[in-house]
Formats: sequence, structure tokens, C-alpha cells
Amino acid sequence: MANYQTKLNLLETEIAIKFIKDNFERDFSEALNLIRVSAPLMVVPESGLNDNLNGFERPVHFDVLYLKKNVEIVQSLAKWKRMALAKYGFKTGCGLYTDMNAIRRDEELDHLHSIYVDQWDWEKIITQEERNLDYLKKTVQTIYNVIKLLSYKVANRYPELATELPSEIFFISTKELEKQFPTLSRKEREDEITKQHKAVFIYQIGWNLEDGKPHDGRAADYDDWLLNGDIILWYDVLGHAFELSSMGIRVDDTSIIKQLKAKNEDFKLTNPYVKSVIEKTIPLTIGGGIGQSRLCMFFLKKQHIGEVQSSIWDEEELKKLEDAIAFRNVSHMPARVKCALLAWHTIEDILDKK
Repeated sequence: MANYQTKLNLLETEIAIKFIKDNFERDFSEALNLIRVSAPLMVVPESGLNDNLNGFERPVHFDVLYLKKNVEIVQSLAKWKRMALAKYGFKTGCGLYTDMNAIRRDEELDHLHSIYVDQWDWEKIITQEERNLDYLKKTVQTIYNVIKLLSYKVANRYPELATELPSEIFFISTKELEKQFPTLSRKEREDEITKQHKAVFIYQIGWNLEDGKPHDGRAADYDDWLLNGDIILWYDVLGHAFELSSMGIRVDDTSIIKQLKAKNEDFKLTNPYVKSVIEKTIPLTIGGGIGQSRLCMFFLKKQHIGEVQSSIWDEEELKKLEDAIAFRNVSHMPARVKCALLAWHTIEDILDKK
């Protein structure tokens, strides 16, 4: 990161972001047979439609004067999408996607994480027979193929941003990953396997592993923990694994009860969404989210997500972002990098002394 130089200036970056989003959205929706729909920014708490993500994050909430009730800013749309598929009358094999914008107040802020979330949230109706690992892996490979297609399009338009990806994505379960790297942390395991294979889908996230803890936290009421996972790519710019998508086949009437009990969340059995799953009034689905800023950051080879979106960070992260911005106007003139930094560090020294 110390020798990082962005390939595009501010204006070029904004143009490239539009190029990436337009191309991916079109190819992705065609590949999975999805139709774009409008999505809510807020929901009422009692609906049970907001997501707990890892199970502990607090949603942003406020009161609406006219309604005289509280509403919550969405953290994800996993549950809402499934309800919407039933409401809009979608058929098996078809689905929807949205431009999802959310605020996650408890997000740990760094160069990859922001409290502002922008992603393509998608959901598709499947059959009972398709609720299996083979169908999950087939869908993951389809999404990965769209990501590879995007890499060709970006390289064709911006040769200096060419990214080489393997032809197929590598699949590994969390148990297999634990067995292969028993002494490493969860994050270190992801780094090691992704460094080896460059593109990885780590599946079955939620149930405890041999050490008594899950690979990562998952809410109990939307993904089936035996049929979910993350798409992760190796990111040379930062030298570690880079998650692009979390997805999975959703809970059915059996798995939702089992998972809620495992998390001691039986109290949710009475909320409208959970009841609709148990009573089978909404369809069986597969779905997920693909980070828009993450995708742009990856293909534009940025070192901080703040280079492709607007949000807020603490002073330490702002410093990293400002250092990246300092190089923008000299990225095509390496000989002038030291000149650019001289003034920058002089100002820092003066401020430090004061």
C-alpha cells in the first residue's frame, strides 16, 4: 500500500464506475433471468423484514411524526425480496434484483468497510428439488462467469486495469477449510485458500465447526446454513482475500426452526416473515448481495473503498484515504510522486508541531 498509485483520476474514476455498474448489471440480470424492481429504504420493525446480518447489528431507527411510529433503515433486503417475489407473482426460475442502499451503524470501519452499503440484492424462485449444493454451485459459477466477462470488458476499455482471473471458481466448505488450516484464524484461512486459487466460494457458513464456533456469523432466518457461502477473490492491491458476495439458498420450513432454536431466537417464530416461511406462503428461493462499491474497487484497483463511494470514516481511515487521493494527479507520472508527497508531508509536519 505504501507504493500504491491509482490508475485513474477523480473524473476518470467516476466514468469507469458507471461503465462497470452498467455492464455488470445488464449481464448479471440476463444470466440469472432477473427483473429490476424498486426496493424500500426503510421498514417497520414489527414486520420482521429487516435483517440481523450476523445476528447482533443494530439497525438505524427513527420516529415518523405523521405515522406516530418507529421505522428502521434496512440493513439488507434478503427477507423483503422473498416476500416481494410472492407479492409480484414471479414464476419458478425467474427472479428480481434491486439497487439496495443501506446504513449499517455497527460496521467496523476500514479500507474495505463503510457504514454506507450499496449492492445489487437479488432473489430467484427455485423448486424443492433445487435446494441442494449442486444447484448452489451451479449458480455461483454462473455469477462468476459474469464477473469474468466484466474483467474482459474492463481490460478492453482500460488496458492498464487488466485483471487475470481463473476460468473456474474453487469450492471448499468451512469444515474442509478448518481441516486444511486448523491453526489459522478464520481470516487467515480465507487469505491462504484464496491466495492459492485466486477465486473461491467458501460454503456452509453458520453452524459451529470443530472448535465450537462458526466460520462467520449468519442470521438464523434467511440463509440455510448448509446451503450458503461467500464469493471471494484474491486482491493483489491489498495482498489479501476480497469478499464480493454473500449468498445462499434460503431457509425452508424445517431449517428456519432448527436455526432459530440454535440461536435461542424462538421468539421470532411469531413474526410475519418467519410465519410465512413455516406456513409455506412464500416461495423457496436462492439469493444474495453483490457489493457495487466492492466490485468497482476491485476492477479499478483502488486501495480504499472511499475512492469509489462517499461515506464517513474515523481519522485513521481518512488519513489512508487522503494518502491515496494525493497520488491521483501524478499516477501517470511516477517521477513526480516524490514531489507530490513533499508538500503533503510538509503540511503534516507543521500540523503535528502545532
